[in-house]
Amino acid sequence: QVQLVESGGESVQAGGSLRLSCGTFGIRAMGWFRQAPGKEREFVAGISWGGGSTNYADSVKGRFAISRDNAKNTVYLQMNSLKPEDTAVYYCAVGQSTRITDNYDYWGQGTQVTVSS
Repeated sequence: QVQLVESGGESVQAGGSLRLSCGTFGIRAMGWFRQAPGKEREFVAGISWGGGSTNYADSVKGRFAISRDNAKNTVYLQMNSLKPEDTAVYYCAVGQSTRITDNYDYWGQGTQVTVSS
């Protein structure tokens, strides 16, 4: 049973920053997703196993940065210039290969991020 635990979510003012963390699993790409109330879950960012490839949703490009430390088995999501529309439950997920794809096998329980204006 793979258990992923996200941390770092909290309530912040618009314009603020947060860093989310999550444990990694195996030699796999990792991703961050989010789900706002009443909306479908959406992709936020992905990173290859080696960290050399990343991609982002257009809505977060230039504001969020995904990174990983394989020595610590941890993936991060640095979120800057936060907006109220970033409010959501954020989930980390394990990819199906070392490269970033659209397929993810395992999911965390989520961490709440609330951005107030």
